[in-house]
Amino acid sequence: MPEISQTKMDQIAQMWNARGSGLITHMALQIEDVSSEGVLVRMPFNPDFCVDSDQTLLHGGILTALLDSVFGLANFIAIEGVSTMATLDLRVDYLRAALSRSDVIVRANCYRQTRHIAFNSGSIWFDHHEDEEIARGTASFALTRGEISLYEAMIQAEGAK
Repeated sequence: MPEISQTKMDQIAQMWNARGSGLITHMALQIEDVSSEGVLVRMPFNPDFCVDSDQTLLHGGILTALLDSVFGLANFIAIEGVSTMATLDLRVDYLRAALSRSDVIVRANCYRQTRHIAFNSGSIWFDHHEDEEIARGTASFALTRGEISLYEAMIQAEGAK
């Protein structure tokens, strides 16, 4: 992952949060860390995402959407000059029941890229239980490179406001 300034990271985080809609907005995702290891994102506990009457068992679809979104963020940070990206393939292995009332933590990274494809891996666990993964995922994304990157386009749009 390339070196990234704190200013650029702050801009990316602000834009990523602002561009969210629907389910992603409802997840209230918080970027915790960006490093050479990838990105670390927190999803606060939300009983609306539970499928049981005790409101402790997270729906697997929430975990899948969470991974997909954070993989996109990891790509956005790791790859220069991308104007668009789209998920080609997403695989999630559920390792145990997502049974807790704790925040969910996901770490994702873009471990390889070609001119047109990015490859990601990530894992999910509950806060303070990093050694007890609840899911692990991999994905590939189609990348489109243009004259202006998505990041540059968003900076220009912000400046036009």
